[in-house]
Amino acid sequence: MREIVLDTETTGLDPLRGDRLVEIGCVEMLNRMPTGQTYHVYINPERDMPAEAFAVHGLSAEFLSTKPLFHEVVDAFLEFIGDAPLVIHNASFDISFINAELDRIKRAAIPRERLVDTLLLARRKHPGVSNRLDDLCSRYLIDNSRRTKHGALLDAELLAEVYVDLVGARQSQLLLASESEDIRIHAAGDAPRRQRLCRSRRGFRMPSARRIGPLSPRSATRRSGTSSCPRQSPLRPVRPAG
Repeated sequence: MREIVLDTETTGLDPLRGDRLVEIGCVEMLNRMPTGQTYHVYINPERDMPAEAFAVHGLSAEFLSTKPLFHEVVDAFLEFIGDAPLVIHNASFDISFINAELDRIKRAAIPRERLVDTLLLARRKHPGVSNRLDDLCSRYLIDNSRRTKHGALLDAELLAEVYVDLVGARQSQLLLASESEDIRIHAAGDAPRRQRLCRSRRGFRMPSARRIGPLSPRSATRRSGTSSCPRQSPLRPVRPAG
């Protein structure tokens, strides 16, 4: 199953009051594991950057003024996410900004049925405690030391790791890997045992190529179920010298 882990950065908290999208980061996952494919873009919000928002992500109006407008990147964004479920931490926040930008250019909104909200998942699994992204990274021993400020792509990458642990996919993968390793070890261990069964005093007897035509008496014996190991004639006792 393909899923997209998504995060955004904005100029504020409310798109209905003029706040705009300034960054989108996406990480592709297949069967609950990151594939290495990502999507990342900065967006010119066509407005100033409030000090409170700048303190969170460090994206200045000057830096963003040279970036593309949303309508210039929307096709690439929508193509990347396709129809996959969107895994988002506090999904209602991010999707409200994305849908507000889509509405401005008369494009269809992304339905909320596609959303997987990791904040809700975390609250169900860890009730009564803080479930911010940083808290979840600490809980699952995920290194978030690079996260000195919020960044859409970095946060999406961290959330992808959190999501794997949150839904138990990492344990399933480790169990599957362990079982596969056991199978390989056991299979490798069977080979010497099979070889020992056909060991003779003259060494190993390798299986001969398949014959086409009448079977020799010896081959017929093998086909009848008799062991292919060479029979050893019984040892006769040796009379002591003298």
